[in-house]
Amino acid sequence: MILVTGGTGLIGSHLIYSLLKQGKEVCALKRHNSLLDDIRKVFHNYSDEGDKLLKKISWIDGDIRNMNEISGFPGEIEEIYHTAAVLSFNKKQRQEMTEVNVGGTSAIVEFSLQKDIKKFCFVSSVSALGLPDENGVVTENSFWERTRSSTWYSWSKLNSELEVWKGMAEGLNACIVNPSVILGHGSWSRGSGMLFSKLAGGQRFYTGGMTGFVDVRDVVDIMIRLMDGGLFGERYILNSENLYYRDVINMIALELGVKAPSIKAGRYMTSLAWRLEKIASVLNRKAPRISREIARSSQKKMAFSNEKIAKTLGIKFIPVANSIREICAIYKNEEAGY
Repeated sequence: MILVTGGTGLIGSHLIYSLLKQGKEVCALKRHNSLLDDIRKVFHNYSDEGDKLLKKISWIDGDIRNMNEISGFPGEIEEIYHTAAVLSFNKKQRQEMTEVNVGGTSAIVEFSLQKDIKKFCFVSSVSALGLPDENGVVTENSFWERTRSSTWYSWSKLNSELEVWKGMAEGLNACIVNPSVILGHGSWSRGSGMLFSKLAGGQRFYTGGMTGFVDVRDVVDIMIRLMDGGLFGERYILNSENLYYRDVINMIALELGVKAPSIKAGRYMTSLAWRLEKIASVLNRKAPRISREIARSSQKKMAFSNEKIAKTLGIKFIPVANSIREICAIYKNEEAGY
């Protein structure tokens, strides 16, 4: 039996689909209030037998921070894929990120040690890595340092990783993957899905930043191959290409048939924007759409190496242009009601 945490999220939903297609037994942990709408869409986009596959999932409601209070696991769990996390740039969610990302990982690692789990895969992030090397590229050996553009999320993922490394020191067979920005279909209201929905709704601005992008299918495939191959005790950057945000946005706009943003938002403009958003959020009592962390991150130029995982598994990543083309096709079909 395989346990997947964060089963309703982008990675979790695609991962569960792949595991079930391979004939594996899966139970998935989700919060009590988590809906199954997004994972249902993922399954239906992949297969005409989506509902049939969904029924094979054994869902467990519970809080990952309190693993000892969770009961009802079907069968003996031998493998765990830990994908659950809170991603936010909202200052008010920092405590929740600390509790879920760090505390939840600590709890699942302790659970794994107690239950003698045979295999463990943890989904971290490239944000938990450090600054570029002498070649201007971030590698697995780049260790995190606090800078002006560091986010609370990056700090939480770094400390989540440390909990997994502690578990490895105590005998846990674990591997860590550090994906860049993950592209995939599922939810259009969170994560990278917002890139597509916002552009479809009309967006005038772009920023000068650069980062890495990777298809969710590659992320899932690599995770499974690492676990099945027993490749533990290492961290691996998962990244297809390093691209400027403007190039990615232009690709999406072209595929969606909408006008691409034409106004560059520089550091001054994004700095002003988050300050105005902060004032507006106080007045209208709504969470700001742009925070200081988002503004600073949008201007960063980061490149990530995929050399280690490419050599380890001989993988060839899906080109970003292909990912965007397929995701846009799914988005347009859903919007058309197909």
